[in-house]
Amino acid sequence: MLRNKIGWKFDNTYSSLSESMLSKLNPTPVKTPELVLFNEKLSKEIDLDFSQIDNKELALIFSGNQLPNGSESIAQAYAGHQFGHFTILGDGRALIIGEHLDRNKNRYDIQFKGSGKTPYSRNADGRAALGPMLREYLISEAMHSLKVPTTRSLAVIKTGEDVIRESILEGAILTRVASSHIRVGTFQYALISKNKDDLKTLFDYTLNRHYSDLKKSKFPATDLLKVVLEKQIDLICNWMRIGFVHGVMNTDNMTISGETIDYGPCAFMDKYDPETVFSSIDHQRRYSYFNQPRIAKWNLERFAESLLPLINDNSKVAIEVATEVLKEFPKKYKSKWLEMMKKKLGLVGDDRNDEQLIIELLSWMHKNKADYTNTFCFLMNEYKCKKEVYSEKQFILWKKKWVDRIKLNNNSQEKSFKIMREVNPLIIPRNHLVEEALKYATEMNDLSKVQKLIKVLQNPYDEISTTSAYQSVPFSHENYITYCGT
Repeated sequence: MLRNKIGWKFDNTYSSLSESMLSKLNPTPVKTPELVLFNEKLSKEIDLDFSQIDNKELALIFSGNQLPNGSESIAQAYAGHQFGHFTILGDGRALIIGEHLDRNKNRYDIQFKGSGKTPYSRNADGRAALGPMLREYLISEAMHSLKVPTTRSLAVIKTGEDVIRESILEGAILTRVASSHIRVGTFQYALISKNKDDLKTLFDYTLNRHYSDLKKSKFPATDLLKVVLEKQIDLICNWMRIGFVHGVMNTDNMTISGETIDYGPCAFMDKYDPETVFSSIDHQRRYSYFNQPRIAKWNLERFAESLLPLINDNSKVAIEVATEVLKEFPKKYKSKWLEMMKKKLGLVGDDRNDEQLIIELLSWMHKNKADYTNTFCFLMNEYKCKKEVYSEKQFILWKKKWVDRIKLNNNSQEKSFKIMREVNPLIIPRNHLVEEALKYATEMNDLSKVQKLIKVLQNPYDEISTTSAYQSVPFSHENYITYCGT
């Protein structure tokens, strides 16, 4: 009876798409599920109440051993360009158990990641290890607090089973919450599906789910491309704002909703270096920090290719229309990026030297290996640590120009600082702190550091008693790499 009081309200619409787009199956039961993390705040936000459910039953629910009434588990099929190479994919270790509606009819996919083999597992075990699932929980929730559109994390459970990677690791399942899991790769798959209706069906479904206002458009496919382009520009600008490097910007990891998805080899930049790469397998630096806008455009080009049959029956005309939309990306991105960087520096109004002022700072940061986040904190007087780099001659000269620029347009330093504090986090998930927390959790069975880091990162723009401790940068942070966890 208690389970009925949780408030699950499933309305599973994606599962009505053709069988070629998905597979219906239940999670593979696990041996001894144990709750590790539970996001009570998120559960309340989406109108779920687990207050009368003990940890043992929570573990049964979020392992998939005890599915909620109304759930209907599916693995989605999709394709994708991975590091530029096209391949057929799908949910190889994840299942959407259903679409939950909150009281305002907002729709959320509830997905288990690490829930066992599916028809798309490609000889893999369909499982996940504890470390990567904790990383996704920690980073995705930090991204939400950093005001970046993102999928969320509701729970992590241990499975009581081992997974074999380079070594034997503890198994785990993450519960992910997303406005949907429709990707560029989903459209790529529908385009080449044996079922010729899949592309139009997926398109109509996407409009119904995310962009219902486009149903009245004379050119809905073209307008969808325009909207997704804008969403991705906004998303990438947010990543650049906080120094986030996604690490695996394959087309199957670009959502149509504009949410960040799949926190595999991701990390945050410490010292400013536009070529920063954290992924262990990105040897060509394809997904480096500075290359993220270019890859977003490349992915949008693949999305446009998928939409061509819907843009116009004449392929030549369709290509011309799509090309005109995509040509806008560089100009739109630069405009949004400049707007974002001006906020980071508290610049009000326009001045013809603004872009040069921004570039001079970034060039200085790169040359002097200055910390990206802390440099803006220093400018806001929110970084108390003594760093000789900020006494460097060129920086002092630049800072004088910046102070003079702030005074333009009848602006005050107080007003600029207010703007800056809204976009410049005081703390980010520092890589060494994330690694330390994950090490304690996976090697010592001690979750205290993970829990503390999660709590601190809930208010990354606010000064708290321990802020300075989380602003620290390790003496040596060269060659830091992360892994995809599969």
